[in-house]
Formats: sequence, C-alpha cells, structure tokens
Amino acid sequence: METEEKIIRKKYQQAKECPITVFMEQIGGKWKPVIIWLLLLNEVMRFNELDKAIDGISQKMLSQQLKDLEKLKIVKRKSYPVIPPKVEYRLTEKGKSLKENLTLIMEWSNKNLK
Repeated sequence: METEEKIIRKKYQQAKECPITVFMEQIGGKWKPVIIWLLLLNEVMRFNELDKAIDGISQKMLSQQLKDLEKLKIVKRKSYPVIPPKVEYRLTEKGKSLKENLTLIMEWSNKNLK
C-alpha cells in the first residue's frame, strides 16, 4: 500500500499540476495577498484607502488586481450611485477562508525572513 506522500508525489510530479502552483498563479504575486490581508484586517475598504495603504502600487495595477480577485470570487465590489463615485471592497466567504493560511504565512515569515 502506497503512503499518502508517495501518492501526492506521483500525482504532482509536474509543477503545473500542483495545487500550490495553481494557488500562486491565481492568488500569489506581489499585490493580491496584500490586498486580501488588508481586507481581512479592515473588513471594508474603498479604492483610495487601498491605494494609500499599499506603498508602490499604481492605481491601474490595483484596479487590475481587484478585478482578478473579483473574478475568483474572493473580493466583492459594491458601487454606490453617488457623485463622486463611491466603491467599496470586501472579502467574500471564500476570501475570508484564506485568513488561517495567510496568518500562518505571516507568522512563518516573521520567524524566518527578517
């Protein structure tokens, strides 16, 4: 009988098939984890609040990252019909489910990547 580890190794010998690769391609990168973390901490944020909170991100890049997270159903966008435009972002339940994993990554980083 094969161990679970051997089964996993066989199944994911190609990096492109690995769930970690899928995660990193869709949610990884420089900005998306930061956006998710900020929304975990603040629940609801407006576009300008996110822009000010993330040093070095352009508005175009922030907009694209938020659209990508919306498509993945991790972030929900709410637009209000007012002038000037008011748009709020919050995490969906799917997005909130990342909290434990991101917390573990943050803790590991604090211990090992000073």
